[in-house]
Amino acid sequence: MSYQTILFDLDGTLTDPAEGITNSIVHSLTYYGIDVADKRDLYDFIGPPLHESYMRRFGMDEATSLEAVEHYREYFSVKGLFENEVYDGIEDLLRELRANGKQLLVATSKPEVYAVPILEHFGLAKYFHHIYGALLHPPRGYGKADVIREALACSGVTDLGTAIMVGDRKHDIIGAHKEGISAIGVLYGYGDRAEHEAC
Repeated sequence: MSYQTILFDLDGTLTDPAEGITNSIVHSLTYYGIDVADKRDLYDFIGPPLHESYMRRFGMDEATSLEAVEHYREYFSVKGLFENEVYDGIEDLLRELRANGKQLLVATSKPEVYAVPILEHFGLAKYFHHIYGALLHPPRGYGKADVIREALACSGVTDLGTAIMVGDRKHDIIGAHKEGISAIGVLYGYGDRAEHEAC
């Protein structure tokens, strides 16, 4: 197995976004009179599409969940995106992979308009050939697999056996398999071994 193209998830894989994401969720929930005693209870929001998490956790219908995402972005777009930190060892890993001639891509469910400035802010953007993210207002059905598909197609990957996805949640594994590539599940992010193995 000689992987030449390596796709990385962002949240929970390259950076730890817990502070910014949970602060943004708390901000959004104030509009609905919902209090959160411990922000760690919101960690399951990290990774999956946001509107799906609002529906799952708070029983919102689709329209309300999309409205909640807009309230989330009021905080996140100004402050939350930089309340974030790079995981130890990530920059060394990216530098070594680039030095070995690998094509590095980001494929994240986070909107691309946020992913790019986050990676630029932390000095990681220079290691990637391109950064692919979700649309800010995606059409129905636009998810992780769609981002992976776009990344592979736009980067000229024709032999799927040479590409691999690296991520911390089941969405990364499921999306990779749906698009016909292998996946590596990392255990330092917000998923766990059982979640990965179930996929």
